[in-house]
Amino acid sequence: MKPIVQLCVICAVISVFVFCSVTSSVNAQPYLKASPEDMQWWKDARFGFFIHWGPVSLKGTEIGWSRGGERRGRNDKTTGEIPVDVYDNLYKQFNPVEFNAQEWVAIAKAAGMKYLVFTTKHHDGFCEFDSKLTDYKITSPDSPFRRDVVAELAKACHDAGLRLGFYYSPPDWHHPDYRTARHTDYIKYLHGQIRELCTNYGQVDIMWFDGLGGTAQDWDSQAMFKMIRELQPHIIINNRAGLEADFGTPEQQIGTFQTDRAWESCMTIGDQWAWKPDDRVKSLRDCIHILVMCAGGDGNLLLNVGPMPNGKIEQRQVDRLKEIGGWMKVNGESIYGTRGGPVPPQSWGVTTHKGNTVYVHVLDENAGVVALPATVGTVAGAAMLDGRKVDFETTAMGTILKLPVQNRDPIDTVVALNIRK
Repeated sequence: MKPIVQLCVICAVISVFVFCSVTSSVNAQPYLKASPEDMQWWKDARFGFFIHWGPVSLKGTEIGWSRGGERRGRNDKTTGEIPVDVYDNLYKQFNPVEFNAQEWVAIAKAAGMKYLVFTTKHHDGFCEFDSKLTDYKITSPDSPFRRDVVAELAKACHDAGLRLGFYYSPPDWHHPDYRTARHTDYIKYLHGQIRELCTNYGQVDIMWFDGLGGTAQDWDSQAMFKMIRELQPHIIINNRAGLEADFGTPEQQIGTFQTDRAWESCMTIGDQWAWKPDDRVKSLRDCIHILVMCAGGDGNLLLNVGPMPNGKIEQRQVDRLKEIGGWMKVNGESIYGTRGGPVPPQSWGVTTHKGNTVYVHVLDENAGVVALPATVGTVAGAAMLDGRKVDFETTAMGTILKLPVQNRDPIDTVVALNIRK
């Protein structure tokens, strides 16, 4: 055997061994991945509610990032604009007496959202739950509010049938042991708080980590995942604790077309994650286009709001969410329970599908003609969701939809194609 052939054979054997070893490792550690059955509700939901909130809303600046002082674990030398001694004591003034968990959940449901993810602890280390492991929390004796926000939200979600998720930041710029010689003690603290969240608040459907590039070793994530899935067997976990986990999380951008790996774009309804006075609010058109393009790429959208210091969600944001919900009442069948494609995103828009129906989302209001490839299948009929027929022509190259001006929607013209099997 020639040397180069021998080398190729050796490489091939090594590759097979590595692949089998990795596969065997994953199979031997089922806690690293949720089952397809546990992922299904989330894939079908398509649309969730993200909430960033804490004492920093008193200042109207960004949560975590506006805190001064060192940022252990970060290579950059930047710091926040609020002095650390001011930021870390904001909770002593934070008294959101108008917070109403049922109202937040009702807003999410009115928007057509199927799950809620709340910031239980951000990088600033402040806990919105009654942790027994710290006094830096909403239920501290130094807090004028002293109510367990997470407990109230969990109950409201469970009562309303809204799936519940917890955002938790493994990085903690407030904790004295984090990224020091005592980091192993911090890992115990981290795991202890995750145990509290998975034990004290009933069913938890999503654990949403925000690890800032940390590795699995930084958080002892394998042991943490094992504990989480033992406590919450049907939970799903995102990819920000150093492990691939169950889904990817593109931030402030729409994920790429990807049907072999679950993903969710997290995006703000304005510019800032936490509440910002006079922050802009995305237009209804922008919000719908983001949601539709996520679904068309086979991903979810987790749309964020930042409640005000008094605990209310700003009315401008509430109004926009209700408008999104109104659109979803009419067009939701083309989003919920669908998969992305079969046509990858085009200049005119995207497609979604379920069963023998392909939904064509024409986002370009000037598109009077839409050409679909033959891979869509044989089209037996085309109609708007209100039943109005849409003219189409079948060619050797595929199907051509004809959309006269009176049939076009300025936000999204949705055409349902009946595909002959």
